[in-house]
Amino acid sequence: MTTFDDLGLAPKLLEAIKAAGYDTPTPIQEKAIPLVLEGRDVMGLAQTGTGKTAAFGLPLIHQMLKSHEKRESKCIKALILAPTRELVNQITENLLSYVQGSHLKVNTVVGGVSINKQIQFLARGTDILVATPGRLIDLMDRRAIRLDQASFLVLDEADQMLDMGFIHALRRIAPELGTPRQTMLFSATMPKQMAELSKAYLNDPVRIQVAKPGKAADKITQGVHFAQDKGDKLRLLERYLRDSPDGLALVFGRTKHGSEKLKNDLVKVGFNAVSIHGNKSQGQRERALKAFRDGEARILVATDVAARGIDIPGVSHVYNYDLPEVPENYVHRIGRTARAGADGDAISFVAGVDISLLRDIEKLMKIEIPILGGDRPMEEKRIQRGGRGGGGGGRPGGGGGGGQRRGPKAQGHGHGGHGGGAHGGAGGHGHGGHKGGGNGGGKPGGGGRRRRPARKAA
Repeated sequence: MTTFDDLGLAPKLLEAIKAAGYDTPTPIQEKAIPLVLEGRDVMGLAQTGTGKTAAFGLPLIHQMLKSHEKRESKCIKALILAPTRELVNQITENLLSYVQGSHLKVNTVVGGVSINKQIQFLARGTDILVATPGRLIDLMDRRAIRLDQASFLVLDEADQMLDMGFIHALRRIAPELGTPRQTMLFSATMPKQMAELSKAYLNDPVRIQVAKPGKAADKITQGVHFAQDKGDKLRLLERYLRDSPDGLALVFGRTKHGSEKLKNDLVKVGFNAVSIHGNKSQGQRERALKAFRDGEARILVATDVAARGIDIPGVSHVYNYDLPEVPENYVHRIGRTARAGADGDAISFVAGVDISLLRDIEKLMKIEIPILGGDRPMEEKRIQRGGRGGGGGGRPGGGGGGGQRRGPKAQGHGHGGHGGGAHGGAGGHGHGGHKGGGNGGGKPGGGGRRRRPARKAA
């Protein structure tokens, strides 16, 4: 059996690994770490919850420990991009435990918190920066950060970044990075666009696959319970929650408004529930996650995007109150349970409008999910919702708004130009989805044509 001692990591890292309670490397760690140490570009495919952060974080830190060059103002040496604030925070938490006692400085930049504080600590230089693409571009626009000295790039949960339309952000960020550089891409699923991403940003990469695309962890027990309507779904959810009162339950809704309403409905009938979604501030999201992690609230209602990065070993049940419109997200959702070798249950409530989504999920996973109960409803036609395109500034330095993917083909993410003055200058360009916004107009605060502001990501 391979041990971390066999992988060639620095003694300081081996101490950190033992302190973190790691015994033996997971398959993705065993395969990826030696390749990263050799300097190879890596494209890793592994199920959620299999230790991808350590797979890239440990060998990255090992290589950076060798350098004692002074940090320069606004410069970074390694960039790790992740799609959501929660995932950025989770990665950072792990990296901080690995670099403890070393000279390396790890910083985080995400939206939802003060950009001025981020500008201040970036001015002092950074070794490893973990960031969401949107906030990073905001800082680039303000010339608060330089990427030309970064010799490492990691794209974590790359499939989700594609799904959220961040490909346009990557096209903006990548040319600013230093060369030569080592690039690592990790994902739990492998949509067709991933090959294009690999060709664009990786150099002769080694592909590591420790799970078939779309395959869930072996210890997750999946099931479907049919429902006739939303009211039926709520009654079923309440029953399942009361039947399993001891574990932590993660409940997925499709929209921000719907998830908040569901949380309130659960609280009204006596459950201690909290929620995270795009309408919550960063502080609210962190407090909700802490209450859930500590067991103060045993139910967390979340949207897909907000739930990325949740790594809580005690999650015993995942409930899909609404099925995801993107089938790959189902794999990510249910991967929140059965982590670190534990068992877990994933139960989906399926009404008539969800039948086509269930069919897409089963096709992706090449399985038939067992039916737990209920009468199969008549299939109802779904109304596709397109992503919204980019819009103009309207504030000093304002840029285009970003869309978000809502349907299988919808995508949108835009960043505007450098607006100046009180009116934000001429709008930049926005990359729209189905109803996307086009090029920015020449009038103050102008942008792509749109009837209302672009929605925030969930």
